[in-house]
Amino acid sequence: MGNVPEDKVIHDYLKRYFGFDTFKGPQEPIIKNVLAGRDTFVLMPTGGGKSLCYQLPAVMKEGTAIVISPLIALMKNQVDAMRNFSTGDDVAHFLNSSLNKTEINKVKKDVISGVTKLLYVAPESLTKEENIDFLKNITVSFYAIDEAHCISEWGHDFRPEYRRIRPIVDTIGRAPIIALTATATPKVQHDIQKNLGILEADVFKSSFNRPNLYYEVRSKVDATKEIIKYIKNNPGKSGIVYCLSRKKVEELAETLKVNGIKALPYHAGMDSSTRTQNQDKFLMEEADVIVATIAFGMGIDKPDIRYVIHYDIPKSLEGYYQETGRAGRDGGEGRCIAYYSYNDIQKLEKFMQGKPIAEQEIGKQLLLETVSYAESSICRRKTLLHYFGEEYKQENCEACDNCLHPKTQFEGSEYVVNVLEAVVAVKEKFKADHIANILAGKATSAIKSYKHHKLEIFGIGEEKDEKFWNMVIRQALIAKLLTKDIENYGLLKLTPKGKEYLEKPTEFMLIEDHDYSDAEEEEGGGFGARTAAMDEELFSILKDLRKKISKQKNVPPFVIFQDPSLEDMAIQYPVTIDELQNISGVGAGKAQRYGKEFVEVIRKYVEEKEIIRPLDMVVKSVVNKSGLKVYIIQSIDMKRPLEDIAEAKGLDMDELLSEIEAIVNSGTRINLDYYIDMVIDEERQHDIYSYFREEAETDSLEEAINALGSEFEEEEIRLIRIKFLSEMGN
Repeated sequence: MGNVPEDKVIHDYLKRYFGFDTFKGPQEPIIKNVLAGRDTFVLMPTGGGKSLCYQLPAVMKEGTAIVISPLIALMKNQVDAMRNFSTGDDVAHFLNSSLNKTEINKVKKDVISGVTKLLYVAPESLTKEENIDFLKNITVSFYAIDEAHCISEWGHDFRPEYRRIRPIVDTIGRAPIIALTATATPKVQHDIQKNLGILEADVFKSSFNRPNLYYEVRSKVDATKEIIKYIKNNPGKSGIVYCLSRKKVEELAETLKVNGIKALPYHAGMDSSTRTQNQDKFLMEEADVIVATIAFGMGIDKPDIRYVIHYDIPKSLEGYYQETGRAGRDGGEGRCIAYYSYNDIQKLEKFMQGKPIAEQEIGKQLLLETVSYAESSICRRKTLLHYFGEEYKQENCEACDNCLHPKTQFEGSEYVVNVLEAVVAVKEKFKADHIANILAGKATSAIKSYKHHKLEIFGIGEEKDEKFWNMVIRQALIAKLLTKDIENYGLLKLTPKGKEYLEKPTEFMLIEDHDYSDAEEEEGGGFGARTAAMDEELFSILKDLRKKISKQKNVPPFVIFQDPSLEDMAIQYPVTIDELQNISGVGAGKAQRYGKEFVEVIRKYVEEKEIIRPLDMVVKSVVNKSGLKVYIIQSIDMKRPLEDIAEAKGLDMDELLSEIEAIVNSGTRINLDYYIDMVIDEERQHDIYSYFREEAETDSLEEAINALGSEFEEEEIRLIRIKFLSEMGN
């Protein structure tokens, strides 16, 4: 044990270097522990002030503290912060792949001279021979391992190179180790301590409860539109929207921008200068919203983030907790809203295929925890804290959707007894979904291979489905009647309390799960599921208008707008040309050419009837800049044969014609004469064209085939229909 300086000295340093008068939470005992030269494990939720726990002792102790940190952006952030506290820039440095030779030499010179108190190193740089040789020659005051959950494959950001830290520490020279993380289940914590060889370390755990955060899970219907509405109702507030894929980040950021929201994208695929720029704009409040993949937010010290929205549900509850933890760090408002659809979970499972089996097993279990969090109707806080090994005693947290809008409870002791008996019947050697299938009487191949369909308890609860039984299992876990053996793939076992309950069952109130099965994925920035009813009266007014214009212009009505477009107008009530462009099947071309009279009529109708328009109409979708459309249009301009275009894009002719039809329907003019003249002789062209021109009532392909008879090929009719619609309508 080293000598710990007196409290007064520690407080002087705190004031002089960091400008604080008091410590926050358990910071003081942690700092004293590090100063005394003891190994230390710190579990402190996001926003609790972890960094100070190693920064202050580093400044006070002799030598240089080596801080191992996973992200370059995070190091830069921390080094800048340290330099702000100090008079000289040499108090903190980082060593990573972003530095050139000259910069590296400057860092080494400062470290050797003893002025540098903190040296931030990426785990990858730590393993380099030349860095190990250099570090062997300096006085290391202690090692701080930040974001230590990266060590554990059960953590949400597993980094294999993190598992090599301990042998390297031994090579450089042992000094005290302080490991810090914001999220760790008991399992992950043990894994970290074991791997770093600090099982004897003093452990400091802060509560995971963040009383100022409000948690809500919504069904993923029209999520883009909902998010835009939410952000517009919270003007000037800072927020983060998380998506799983880089593509979705780009799309969503673009859609928010088009709708007048100051949003920027952030993901690992962008070049680092743009990324840093976007992060700085967000910190400087030049942007209100960052749309990001999980790469964003580690160590972001913005205290006033007011909402964190998950467009996609994350892969694990650790990830979810860490990301939501970036809201309301100043203790003020922080709303955490996640959009959930089971489709997303299935997508995530697909991503895992191809990984080693052990990794897939871990990934699946982490996903199941996320599913139960989302679908459960129990207090969200209770579920989250239980996951992190902490008990939340209050009945109602008054700050989550499940507590504010509780579902009716029902007495379910016999169901709980059935679950416990089934776990015992299979000798505590199976997982939750296996037990649920046994009770629901579902003879899956796994159940047959273990002959569990012959058990007395098989099908005892077949009037309920396996989803219901999974819900009972979850609530028995939270009540600590069951426990999950994570070491062994999540096998269920009875706790002493569970055995007691089996002998003497008492009343047990259950709550039905949420049903999100109607959640649908939306495509692009469109309107997703149509839920609104069409205004019949307006629809017929618009049909009359279309007829009138078709007579004036001497073209069939369907050339102007097709029925689905009119129906959409009768749902959305567009009153400007801009809004009209958002109607399905109406592109910029058509809106400019025919739109004026339509929006006039709708505007008048809305005023007379005092209609409250769905405000959601404000959602402008991003023009689909899909490369395919552009490619097709350019290729046709260059008069390339359609077969070549189709082959180049891996489409068959049918698919290519559908794409061309969509382009024409939204108002872009296309000239296919060069190709049509090549494949259809003039007389046949004339017959088909005059059918559309004189006889056709709609643009239906079936009607055209029936009217023209079997001597014409479907492909010919489609080609001439494209020519006709393009010439007449566009």
